[in-house]
Amino acid sequence: MTSPTRRQTSGALIAAALLAGCATTENPDPLQSMNRKVFAFNETVDEYVIKPPATVYRDVVPSVVRTGVDNFFGNLRDVYSAFNLMLQGRVGDGVGSLMRFSTNTVFGFGGLMDWATELRMERHNEDFGQTLGVWGFGPGAYIVWPILGPSSVRDSFGLPLEVAASPEQWAGSVAVRNSGMVLRVVNQRAKLLGATDLVDDVALDKYSFVRDAYLQRRRSLVYDGDPPDQDTERYDLPESAPAPAR
Repeated sequence: MTSPTRRQTSGALIAAALLAGCATTENPDPLQSMNRKVFAFNETVDEYVIKPPATVYRDVVPSVVRTGVDNFFGNLRDVYSAFNLMLQGRVGDGVGSLMRFSTNTVFGFGGLMDWATELRMERHNEDFGQTLGVWGFGPGAYIVWPILGPSSVRDSFGLPLEVAASPEQWAGSVAVRNSGMVLRVVNQRAKLLGATDLVDDVALDKYSFVRDAYLQRRRSLVYDGDPPDQDTERYDLPESAPAPAR
């Protein structure tokens, strides 16, 4: 029997698919009014629930321990990257990611130490959203999901795989699984404290800044840092604005 959570996720993704055709190059954010509300909700959750423990974690836990935690989760993610690299037809890079995982697992105490990088074995951070982009799927409308944050129609289809591939999901114990999820989220948020504080200081409109940065970064990742030339994109047009005359 399909669980309520899985049904809700499937329904949300179907709805997202219907929005794919609503976005244009001139206006990739047709859901801006709704997205801003979700963004504000996420900001509140971050401010009062996620950021405080992340700040304590950064200030109290020694950097060598935080690096080990980061290496551990990164090592397990190499397996997910290898899966996506294979789907993209990059077999050699996929094998390389599996070799990274094997090296760090065996010689790095389960991945706590990153010997593979020292051996100049490149890390590829690939996900299913990037894979769909390589296959030719456009990003579609920009979407902000509660708690999960910025996404797009294309990237949203990879969210169930992202959840399934999270290392803590492999744990048999609910307590271990929940503890692993909290540790992963807090560790990741601690790494971003400096960047988000900078955005708070310099961005006149944080929502627009985050949206533009997300869309540009995802496009760059799909093309491995070398996207083709295109006309300058406009992300600040209102939902009802017509396309500018050419």
